[in-house]
Amino acid sequence: MQKPNNIIKISSLLLCFLCFSCNIKKNSNKDHLVFRYNEHKNIGSLDPAFSKDNADIWATHQLFNGLVQMDEQLNVKPCIARNWTVTDSATTYTFRLRKDVFFHKHERFGNQDSTRTVTASDFEYSFNRLIDKSVASPGSWVFNKVDHFSAVNDSTFQIKLKQPFPAFLGLLTMKYCSVVPKEIVEYYGGDFRSNPIGTGPFKLKRWEENIKLVLRRNYLYFEKDQQNQDLPYLEAVAVTFLPDKQSEFLQFAQGNIDFVSGLDASYKDEILTADGNLRALYANGVNMIRGPYLNTEYLAFFIETDVEALQALKLRQAINIGFDRQKMMTYLRNGIGIPASGGFIPKGLPGFDATIGFSYQPEKAKQLVTEFKAETGIQTPEVTLTTTSNYLSFCEFIQREIEKIGIQVNVDVIPASSLKDAKANGQLDFFRASWVADYPDAENYLSLFYSENFAPNGPNYTHYSNKTFDKLYEASYLETDIYKREALYTTMDSLVMTSAPIVPLFYDEVVRFTRKEVKGLGINATNLLELKRVRKEVSD
Repeated sequence: MQKPNNIIKISSLLLCFLCFSCNIKKNSNKDHLVFRYNEHKNIGSLDPAFSKDNADIWATHQLFNGLVQMDEQLNVKPCIARNWTVTDSATTYTFRLRKDVFFHKHERFGNQDSTRTVTASDFEYSFNRLIDKSVASPGSWVFNKVDHFSAVNDSTFQIKLKQPFPAFLGLLTMKYCSVVPKEIVEYYGGDFRSNPIGTGPFKLKRWEENIKLVLRRNYLYFEKDQQNQDLPYLEAVAVTFLPDKQSEFLQFAQGNIDFVSGLDASYKDEILTADGNLRALYANGVNMIRGPYLNTEYLAFFIETDVEALQALKLRQAINIGFDRQKMMTYLRNGIGIPASGGFIPKGLPGFDATIGFSYQPEKAKQLVTEFKAETGIQTPEVTLTTTSNYLSFCEFIQREIEKIGIQVNVDVIPASSLKDAKANGQLDFFRASWVADYPDAENYLSLFYSENFAPNGPNYTHYSNKTFDKLYEASYLETDIYKREALYTTMDSLVMTSAPIVPLFYDEVVRFTRKEVKGLGINATNLLELKRVRKEVSD
């Protein structure tokens, strides 16, 4: 019964796409001024202090700005701060603000058409609100290394750190650190989540939760393009909330939304060939954009396990070299994703090195297993790999390949919430995991191997411990030269791979499919949706 259903689904997709040109002409007078996309889950809040999920971040990014922002190459650039200096051994950050940044209009500023400029006091209020325990923002951790901050005057804002932390500017690009107006926040209280007033390129027009979100162009926006033209170009952004990926793709094929993000099993074979290229049917009407995503998918060993097989470095190395990552990506991901031949730091971040990891060497893997058997007397090494249902196909692929080199692998499938709790409490010996960057600096990845971060009090789920690594990690905090710090990161990553507490599987990729008339929608390794420079051409 399953096979005919799949045929019906694919036929529906084909039919919808063939109708593409017939459907996109509706509302043709204004269609090119509106960018439309879909979210699979409801947006939890339009208050940037609660922007922890991608759906929230994408929406609040259109509505709010911070001191700094990040470009597509992950470089920190000015935003509301026109420039800054770092002094006192890299512990004092002094930001000088633009004087032409206005909040969205609101009657609480005076009347319905009133606004006011942003000052340093607004950042002082916004950051104090972020760390206020009564607010309970999930972003309060961003300021863990901050000693204090203050408005020096209307156009100068200063932050002092407890210790040097080179990744701090990257942290400030997070939406948590957006500026909000005190009078509006205090007027709405908890309802600011649905009545956001910011400085961003778009402002809220209407939000019917889980049904529709509409943003309109902010004509007071302060940024311009290279030709000194006002941003944004679009008049509006419209967001729908269809809950499943297949329905979203059907809407895209019919021309009702402008782009889809990510590759889902329900349509991956329909739109892409096995090697990751667009099928001919879609090539004329669709653009595919892909690039590195700061997400490492991996398997992890609990180093303090009682399982003798997993205590042995040789067996951990054998598992690392005992399966073909490229084959895995071709068969299971249509070539989307980068086989992890390097360490834990993903491709796209300074510090990444493709040569420090493991390559597919089945004969050497068999030899390592043979040596393990001779040294321990264990003739049938056996391990249990715990995963969630979403990654079962990957784990079953690895299971089949690893059994060929002489290691029996049992795959245990549990709910995601159970896996999260169990790995944090050292209850799993061998498990699947992933790490998406909280901020774009390799320190975020390497923190998973610092001995002071043992779970459950930190993200070191493997309980890897190495004194040399710890010293290098602590030294990287004090290194302000970006190239020297990058070299430290690579050395640390290489040191981790020598002990093999993990099995890197692949470095993820951002994949976006857009209609041909969409121009200027770039891509970045944090998968941030940037719409202020997007244009849509008028359809023929």
